[in-house]
Amino acid sequence: MHDPAGFAEPRFQFFADLHVSVGAPQDVGATARGRRRVVPITGGTATGNGWHARVLPGGADVQLVVNARMTQLDARYVLEMDGGDLVYVHNRAVRSGPPELMAQLMRGEPVDPAQLYFRCCPSFETASHALAWTVERMFVGQGARHPDKVVMRFHELL
Repeated sequence: MHDPAGFAEPRFQFFADLHVSVGAPQDVGATARGRRRVVPITGGTATGNGWHARVLPGGADVQLVVNARMTQLDARYVLEMDGGDLVYVHNRAVRSGPPELMAQLMRGEPVDPAQLYFRCCPSFETASHALAWTVERMFVGQGARHPDKVVMRFHELL
């Protein structure tokens, strides 16, 4: 079918694989908006095509458990590239699945990532000239939560 507006079908290009180490969640409890949790980010790694970075400790994933099936995630952390450049990452995500599996995840128990929906939309800020292009693009990703880490794959939306 011809698109009269001339839009091409979306395409994606691999950008990075991340392994983000996390600490024990700080459970704020049931608030007016939902159950609020803050998960400390303690380190990790990121690897792209021809580059490596480490995830600096000190970030956090601020979570809102909306209901038994869905959690909204808002993670903010910094990558330090091999050459020393810093990249601020703001990653918004949705994680959802059957209530019994989401409850297992909340208790820190392993859950098969294929049984959950975990999609994200990372954005970047940096003073690096070499990485300035990342600020001008959109990215999407998917993730998997494990008891002590989050594994994600980011793609550039072309």
